[in-house]
Amino acid sequence: MPANPKADQGFLLALRRWATRYCPWVGLEGADGLTLDITGSAHLFGDETAMLADMHHRLKRAGIAVRIGLGISRGSAWALAHYGTTSAPNDMQTALAALPVAALRIERKTDVALQRLGLRTIGDLTATERAPLARRFGPELLLRLDQATGVQSEDINPLKAPPHYAVRMSFPEPIGLCADVMAGVERLLVKLCEQLALDGVGARTLLLSLRRVDRDTQEVELRLARALHDAHRILPLFQRGIDTVDAGFGIDQLRLMAIQVEKQPVQQINHVSSGSKDQFDDLLTRLGARIGLENIQRFLPADSHIPERSFIRAPAAFSSPNDAWTHAQPRPIRLFPPEPITGDGSQPPPRFRWRRMTLTTGRATGPERIAPEWWMADENWRSGLRDYWRVETQQGRRLWLFYTPQNPGWFVHGEFA
Repeated sequence: MPANPKADQGFLLALRRWATRYCPWVGLEGADGLTLDITGSAHLFGDETAMLADMHHRLKRAGIAVRIGLGISRGSAWALAHYGTTSAPNDMQTALAALPVAALRIERKTDVALQRLGLRTIGDLTATERAPLARRFGPELLLRLDQATGVQSEDINPLKAPPHYAVRMSFPEPIGLCADVMAGVERLLVKLCEQLALDGVGARTLLLSLRRVDRDTQEVELRLARALHDAHRILPLFQRGIDTVDAGFGIDQLRLMAIQVEKQPVQQINHVSSGSKDQFDDLLTRLGARIGLENIQRFLPADSHIPERSFIRAPAAFSSPNDAWTHAQPRPIRLFPPEPITGDGSQPPPRFRWRRMTLTTGRATGPERIAPEWWMADENWRSGLRDYWRVETQQGRRLWLFYTPQNPGWFVHGEFA
């Protein structure tokens, strides 16, 4: 299968959380391993051998192939996991001495050089004078040797578990009315928003799970246009989704979870602040619940002077407005593929026919010359330079016309509001 490092890392983090059942000190070891400090916790499973057997059994049942090394230090555990036995050794020093020198986590060139000298195992290295090894290979080799034998300590940096924002509520008697469900959601929202505000984050996507008495689960997902932790603003947005829930014979449990959160910037609050931005975000959320947040888009400027490529469309909920439009001349509100019209000369035609309409030029402003981007191949610009004119017709149409002097012809490219 194709490699997916991001998915592998996510799986490793999930496995790290599972490994905390054996000890609280669990850290990552490279891109494919975990390091556990089981000091003080092995007796809870009987002994080290019983703990390893339990790990093997559970992981095998989950379909996960794993190699486990138990050592007196982090270095010895790594060596036994990669090059030795996956069971608890009876004599640690003897087990380490039989391993190749590559088990010391040294560079490949150092490994090759040691083997050329006849030092192929850790036992061979231990029996050799340290001073010549330090002069030839530097202190790194001896440090790795001491870490493997336990002479030099090596700390484990446990990962902090990511925050989990979820609250739930169980009812002694099933409920089924929308008002009762909304009242329960309100209580859950207050508790959840307190957690979010304490960490300085806001929920971007919320998932409400409603468990019925027949153990069927109904879900309501709410995607917000902006990260929020204000319960009074979020609560009304749940109304539409809750109205569509089939309560069956009743709902006995509610669970609310923030499945996507974002860091919220610090905001200055004063008596002159306006809530228009909040109202706009709430409107986006309401519309997005009906047609999808991705379908509400805004125009943003792009780094190009070509009209067709001078803007991009981005979802309004996931972008900020940008007024840095660099055009010296106004652009039409509507652009469409150039449509040819009849006309002679470089001045706008006094009369022309467009879309089955005969139009008369009332006023023309221009020209604005736009050259093609020579570093990009564009079939639409094969005619070369364009001289753009803003034309107001006597019939009320305000059009954007251009003339191609290198390949004479007139075209309509857009229409102003």
